[in-house]
Amino acid sequence: MAEHRSMQRGALLDAARSLLSEGGTEVLTFPALAERTGLARSSVYEYFRSRAAVVEELCEVDFPVWAAEVSAAMEAAETPEAQVEAYVRRQLALVGDRRHRAVVAISASELDAGAREKIRAAHGGLVAMIVEALAALGHKEPRMAAMLLQGIVDAAVRRIELGVAEEPGAITEAAVAMALRGVRG
Repeated sequence: MAEHRSMQRGALLDAARSLLSEGGTEVLTFPALAERTGLARSSVYEYFRSRAAVVEELCEVDFPVWAAEVSAAMEAAETPEAQVEAYVRRQLALVGDRRHRAVVAISASELDAGAREKIRAAHGGLVAMIVEALAALGHKEPRMAAMLLQGIVDAAVRRIELGVAEEPGAITEAAVAMALRGVRG
């Protein structure tokens, strides 16, 4: 029974990822989740009390995977500057990933305070990864520099998500160049 519930919960989360990446939070509804998973609408409520609860669980499940990929890219880098580059490149490479698209859709939505706080905390963990590299590069305020660096990444993510005239690769190169010029002081 526990295994069945776990599989159903996983199917609901996968359906939520798909819905979020296809149409944002507006299409993440319990009827849509039920339709995607073949469950009765009332059954969805057995797993999640609200749409915000689905969002919170997606953040708890997906954000650490995403952060681990960024962390692994940074660990493979040999210098603090290379870590900054890896931090930017890996996040931008993940833009097309369904988990990332879901997190972006989630962060753009109106959520309750608990869900927003979980997203902020997860994002804070991502930003904290780069603080040490920025300190090693001589920044007097490495936490502030990390927040500004993440701002460059966030702007590039939005630009890629918009599907503007530039190719994602050109946006990535511009963001990396801007970040590296900025961290060099």
